[in-house]
Amino acid sequence: MIRSGIAVFRRHRASSKLTKGVKIKKSFAPSISSIRLFSGTDSSSEDNNETNSNTIDKPRKNRVLIHPKTKDGIRHVELNRPEKMNSLDMDMFHSIAAAAKQMRNDKHVRVVIISGKGRAFCTGLDVKSIIRPSTEHGRLPMTKINRLLERPSGYGSDADADDHDDDGDGDGEDAESNSGKPVEVDPIAMGNLCQDICYLWRDVPVPVIAVLNGMCFGGGFQLALGADMRYSTPDCKLSIMESKWGMIPDMGASVTLRELVRIDVAKELTYTGKIISGSEAEELGLVTRCCDDPMEEAWSVARSIASKSPDCVAAAKIMYQSTWTASEKECLEMETKLQKQMLPSYNQTSASLKNFGVDLPYMDRKDLDK
Repeated sequence: MIRSGIAVFRRHRASSKLTKGVKIKKSFAPSISSIRLFSGTDSSSEDNNETNSNTIDKPRKNRVLIHPKTKDGIRHVELNRPEKMNSLDMDMFHSIAAAAKQMRNDKHVRVVIISGKGRAFCTGLDVKSIIRPSTEHGRLPMTKINRLLERPSGYGSDADADDHDDDGDGDGEDAESNSGKPVEVDPIAMGNLCQDICYLWRDVPVPVIAVLNGMCFGGGFQLALGADMRYSTPDCKLSIMESKWGMIPDMGASVTLRELVRIDVAKELTYTGKIISGSEAEELGLVTRCCDDPMEEAWSVARSIASKSPDCVAAAKIMYQSTWTASEKECLEMETKLQKQMLPSYNQTSASLKNFGVDLPYMDRKDLDK
């Protein structure tokens, strides 16, 4: 292996001499796979057009199990690729995003528990599956990369996100309403597929609880950060591991981390890619609680939440997520706006009557004006 590395280095140095005087980006390409990944060469034009922008691709293999809903409305979503430590290939990306969208649109759901089947929650990106040419989701590695990074992904909104993006650049910034004023675009509708598997859980109008065990690395860690609460075993290994691959954590971490830790802590974890235990993560505030049996704890908390009005729980989630980094004025205005939607209402009345021994069943949650 050492000899082969030296040989590659010599070839790289020789090619550098041939291009002396030409301005090129410094790079080191140790394999044909990585060359194909970034160049998109050795392919036909048909290969380059295998995916359409802003379309939802159905996974060839469903990587997520959605267990039947319990009587009290709890839904267990389980990552189902245990032989690969639930790592993220294209099918897993699409399966998680589709599951989040399904949970968001199901008004019967009261709480979601998300976990990983087998020995790990999720070990992050399956790099080999992404850089390996295949017939699934586009044969070229770069085709898959583009699909992961194109915005919007299509999962974030039931409406066509392009309707809010007149300039067609995918950022929504130049879109204008009929009055000539810029249209405010919901960031949930503008995420790419990488971001959606983490960030869409914040848009699910019910609490989402992540159960962590084994390993929780890179994209898997960011997926967990998209949940409302995280219960972990003390010995679970966690890491923002993207720096190992020369990348940044680009799956919503810039939003989720700032709600949990100081900026210097976020920077240290990101710069170093260090692995921490569940106990250390709890001390830093990245994990809600460490327990010997986090799944049992998750179910216990879920049942407690499910016994409350679905409207007030949904409103509370909206309130905190929309105001955590907002101004005091915006916070107070949002509290009033949401409270007016609670009073009076059927579910609020039902919750109040339970205090007097009257068990009036809750109705499905209503849509709230954010």
